Amino acid sequence: MSASLPQGFPQPTEANIIEVKEYPQYRAVTYTHTGDSRMATRAAFDPLYQHISSNQIAMTTPVEARYVKEGEQTEVSFLYSTPDMTPQKIDSQVMVRDTLPMKVVSIGIQGAYSWESYEQNLQKLKEWLAQHPEYEVVSPPRRLLYNSPMTPEDLKRSEVQIEIKLK
Repeated sequence: MSASLPQGFPQPTEANIIEVKEYPQYRAVTYTHTGDSRMATRAAFDPLYQHISSNQIAMTTPVEARYVKEGEQTEVSFLYSTPDMTPQKIDSQVMVRDTLPMKVVSIGIQGAYSWESYEQNLQKLKEWLAQHPEYEVVSPPRRLLYNSPMTPEDLKRSEVQIEIKLK
C-alpha cells in the first residue's frame, strides 16, 4: 500500500478470503457520481484530489466507492486519517461526511480493479450471506481500493464489502 490506513482501520482482507470485520467511525470527503458506476472513481478523482490538496490533507488508503444505486449513483470518498480532521475549504462539488462504526462481510481481491471482478466477488458475498442467515444486509455494497493507479494491475489489492448486522 502506498499510503497509510485511517486510524483504527483493520488491515485489508487477504485475497480470496471472506471474513467479517469491524470498522470504527471515520470522516471522509465524498464526490457523488451520477451515471455509469464503472466510471465513478475516474470522475471523482480530480475533485477529491483538489480537496485534499487545497486543505493540505495527506492521502490515505483505501479509496471507498459506495454503490448507492448501482449503475445510477455512486459515492466515491477519500478517507481522512482521523475522524476529527476538519478541512478549512470545502468546494461545492464535494461534501465531508462522517460514517458510524460498522460491521461488514468482506472479500479480499488481488488484481485489476475491473467491473467484472467487482461483480464476481459481490456474487460470492451474496452466496456467503445466503449460507449465514444470522446476518442481514444494512446498506448497499461498497468497494475499497488500496493502490495507486501506478501500481501494476496484478499487484493491486481491493475488497468488496456489504455492511451487515446480526438479526
